[in-house]
Amino acid sequence: MATIVQGLPRVRSGDTRFFLVMAFVMGAIDVAGFSLSIVAGRSSFAVPAIFHLHALVFFGWIALYITQNLLVDGGSVTLHRRLGWVALLWVPVMVVLGTLMTVLSVQHGAPFFFDVRQFLISNPLQLLLFAGFVGAALTMRRQTGWHRRLMYCGMAILCGPGLGRLLPMPLFMPFAWWVVVAAVLVLPVIGAIADQRRAGRVHPAWFWGIAMMLGVQALADVVAFSPLGTGLAQRITAGTAGSHRPMTPQFPSTPLGG
Repeated sequence: MATIVQGLPRVRSGDTRFFLVMAFVMGAIDVAGFSLSIVAGRSSFAVPAIFHLHALVFFGWIALYITQNLLVDGGSVTLHRRLGWVALLWVPVMVVLGTLMTVLSVQHGAPFFFDVRQFLISNPLQLLLFAGFVGAALTMRRQTGWHRRLMYCGMAILCGPGLGRLLPMPLFMPFAWWVVVAAVLVLPVIGAIADQRRAGRVHPAWFWGIAMMLGVQALADVVAFSPLGTGLAQRITAGTAGSHRPMTPQFPSTPLGG
């Protein structure tokens, strides 16, 4: 692509190839994480239809993201641009489904190594940030440097669930959530290092992406651990299996609902 990247020299083929390789890497993280859960018996296909719909939509986005990078790498920029508008419909569905699944999860107890309130508030806010990255990337689609890096940051957020299933989360209690956040941040840091090595400069999109991820998580924590967050979690879990577990992360002593 002979496109001028704002704030960087002319885009090289290595730049496009980096984003393609990392698209496959991020997709593999999620596939590996969820596959491990199935193999380890932590997840099952015998779940309500909403779970399958959620998986179809989110893994559909991963397939779309990889396809888009393949199209750019192959020079099919026109098709890439046309297919990109699918995001306008796809992303809102992801936000709604992801939020609904978060609520269902806390009502069933949520992962014991996470604080219920942090899990409940952080997931929807991170999904909104993902949507924000995609929206900003579409708005800046003619500024290739910003566009591809903002899309990358959005995809990095979606690697959180995969990383959380691959890492030994119980060992990181009570800071398990922030360990996942730190693991996700490694992905844009890799992008920044690649910029530095390839072009001698780091594109500002990486700094904005990392700052937004940290800022949104800090905001989520403020809300989650406030009376508002505690009250919301109590109302959502009232009368469900999730009401039997403590809000704070700790190993369960009895089965939920027992």
